[in-house]
Amino acid sequence: MDRLDELLRAAIRARADTIARLHAEGTDCYRLLHGVSEGAPGVTVDRYGPLLLVQTFRDALPAARIDELAAVAKDELGTPLLVAGNHRGAASDTPPHDPSPAALEEHVCHEGGTRFVVCARHRGQDPWLFLDFRAGRRAVRSLAAGRSVLNLFAYTCGVGVVAAAAGARETWNVDFAASALEVGRRNAQANGIADGAFTTLHGNCIPVLRQLARMPVQRRGRHVPFPHVEPRPFDLVVLDPPRFAKTPFGTIDVVNDYQSLWKPCLLTLADGGAIVATNHVPTVAEADWHDALRRSAAKAGRPLRSLEAVPVDADFPSFDGRPPLKVVLAQV
Repeated sequence: MDRLDELLRAAIRARADTIARLHAEGTDCYRLLHGVSEGAPGVTVDRYGPLLLVQTFRDALPAARIDELAAVAKDELGTPLLVAGNHRGAASDTPPHDPSPAALEEHVCHEGGTRFVVCARHRGQDPWLFLDFRAGRRAVRSLAAGRSVLNLFAYTCGVGVVAAAAGARETWNVDFAASALEVGRRNAQANGIADGAFTTLHGNCIPVLRQLARMPVQRRGRHVPFPHVEPRPFDLVVLDPPRFAKTPFGTIDVVNDYQSLWKPCLLTLADGGAIVATNHVPTVAEADWHDALRRSAAKAGRPLRSLEAVPVDADFPSFDGRPPLKVVLAQV
């Protein structure tokens, strides 16, 4: 970590064209150092509008080092940023970074002209917006106008907000975390989105999706509640599941059983509709995943007209050319 300031300086300079393009599209939040592939494993440095967020996942950084990184970012970007350092790894004897009160306030950043509230520290680990999924949100923005959109595992509803801001007829945002959906509603309000175009649904995605697709809902425990919805089609479905989770309605396993989510997405998709889907598991080869999606679609009676990869943006470089986050745009 002795050369961390040099690595950050080099990473920012390597991103000069990318940052310029992002600024041109109305984006001021991006990764400045992706440590795993830029010489500093376990370290990330992100800009979220006026905030610089330094995060460590292995060894904690002394506060002075974090402030040095902020000085480098100011020098290279030409603007001062509030800085907060968070250690996400094992407990450390290194004293935690003590940000200024201003750095710990909520801030607004922009992506494609859309406003998002972010916060360096809260009950969760990330600041409420996953930057690596920017390319996926961009794809949704290009498709959403006039369409109905189902956003599954919505978290803070970034996709739903982008879709509604781009003119979607309606967006449903489904997630089990009420606090995350509340942030999503605030984001919708910040962008002037009408209530009728933006709906949040608090509950497990599996039973909601299966009801929409006219599939039976199975659950462990007779009294496990879930939202009841009527079957209906959507023009655009966004599927961004976690890697693995056990729920009362079944197990989410994107390595061994992606089709249990993929099939009901296909069955709730309107004719001529599209799905934007993700797989975050590094060990899953992109070609194998694509093949599995095509085979599952054919078996479900909804063969794909097209399936194309949506590459992540260049501020998330991969040391082997195979980034962990894989995104596809599929059309039936």
